[in-house]
Amino acid sequence: MDSAYLISIFLLLSTALTTINASIHIYQNQLFNEVGNAYLLPGGSEGLAASRSSDNSVSDGRSFIRFENITFWRTQAAADEQSDKEHGTGLIQAVIFEAADRNNIGGSAYGGQRSICCTPDLAKLEGCKQGEVIRIPSSTDSKWPMVLNIYFGGNDLSTSMDNAKVPIMKTGMYNLFFIACDPKLKGTTMSGKTVWKNPDGYLPGRMAPLKKFYVFMMIAYLLLSAIWFSQYVRFWKDILLLQHCITAVIGLGLFEMILWYFDYSNFNSTGMRPVVITTWVVTVGAIRKTLSRLLILSVSMGYGVVRPTLGGLTSKVLLLGATYFLAAELLDITEYVGTINDISGRARLFLVLPDAFLDAFLILWIFTSLSKTLEQLQVKRISAKLDLYRKFSNALAVAVIASVAWITFEVYFKATDPFNERWQSAWIITAFWDILSFALLCVICYLWAPSQSSQRYAYSEDVKDEFDDEEAQSLTRGQSDGDVNLVKQERNNGNAGVSDPEDDSEEDKRE
Repeated sequence: MDSAYLISIFLLLSTALTTINASIHIYQNQLFNEVGNAYLLPGGSEGLAASRSSDNSVSDGRSFIRFENITFWRTQAAADEQSDKEHGTGLIQAVIFEAADRNNIGGSAYGGQRSICCTPDLAKLEGCKQGEVIRIPSSTDSKWPMVLNIYFGGNDLSTSMDNAKVPIMKTGMYNLFFIACDPKLKGTTMSGKTVWKNPDGYLPGRMAPLKKFYVFMMIAYLLLSAIWFSQYVRFWKDILLLQHCITAVIGLGLFEMILWYFDYSNFNSTGMRPVVITTWVVTVGAIRKTLSRLLILSVSMGYGVVRPTLGGLTSKVLLLGATYFLAAELLDITEYVGTINDISGRARLFLVLPDAFLDAFLILWIFTSLSKTLEQLQVKRISAKLDLYRKFSNALAVAVIASVAWITFEVYFKATDPFNERWQSAWIITAFWDILSFALLCVICYLWAPSQSSQRYAYSEDVKDEFDDEEAQSLTRGQSDGDVNLVKQERNNGNAGVSDPEDDSEEDKRE
């Protein structure tokens, strides 16, 4: 089997299994896996920027990979059979290379096959050392890929690697593999840890920009909160239940952005992800996403505008909300909290599918309900609310189209970058969904902003068609108390059903 193909497979596996642990990768009795003519153990994969200085603080400008307390254990049979040290028996090698140089690991074709380890035939033809990893020097730096050797001594069952630090002087996606070429080392296990550091801290390169991004998101939510709450307090007596729900979503969004920032800040300072904070942030995020979707669904059903309650649909909406929360919580905990080394790709797919299915079902339900609400408003000729819902449906349609387009781009991005070589721009994939969610929330806040005419949005059983024009004007500009009292007086006098033409013409002139 082609060595480049073998390395590519393990690069994908190591990216899926180890990058979540960054930036301190911990190995606990992990077993070497047989790949081709070698035994490999993925040690990590991270985007690292080049060092800028040689200071000693966390944000010192240095970038490195440090090995700490790395210990290997081999089987008793392997220790008993060790005899020929000249050909690398009992040798384990730590290989560090950029993703762009992945083809520099492995030898030339011989007999229709490329090998990761040097075979006797390749040793004669190419001069590589039998029993060691075949390394082709990089065209830009002959020291890379870097190989560190660790030997078992005599009949020892274990051996330790000296604590070493490899400085990073070039920006790139770096990969670490522990490789054993000796077939007698089958069944070898390893424990210890490696510390990966970027110039500004321990955050992996793909995640580092998100720390700054959440600062901007906090500022955006603070501005939205200030504008919304000023109106919320000002028109407290006219607030609708729907506007209470919007307030809750804004508060949860702000709280979530603050927690994300503290999570990334702590991660950047310590190199370890705090389980408690991360659990809190994904839980708040799951609640916010669930409440946001239920809010959009309720608005689409005309809750509080066309219908006073959801009626028999209430239990179904709550059941869907609870199901979505569980699906989102499980997916986010799996992706962000602690280590996921024991979760296979199939298990992650199992958690992604329910979340995607529920989102698709929600979109279908939302647009079906929205269509019925628009039809009902059109039949009743309630033009002001109809115009409001048309604007909302247009914004929602744009959001769905943008989501589908971005999902397509995301699939293309990941399919064309299997080794994460575009890691410096990968943070945009995550950031887009927060931006889209915030933009849609801003649209809802604009359409349902608290005002002195907020009650005009509310459901009313005695809405009359002749007040439609007046209602439309009240949604675009303020309505004076005198006009409101005039309408109430007309209703009390029994003139709501039939109005005098002369009075109407005089009122039209005043308007």
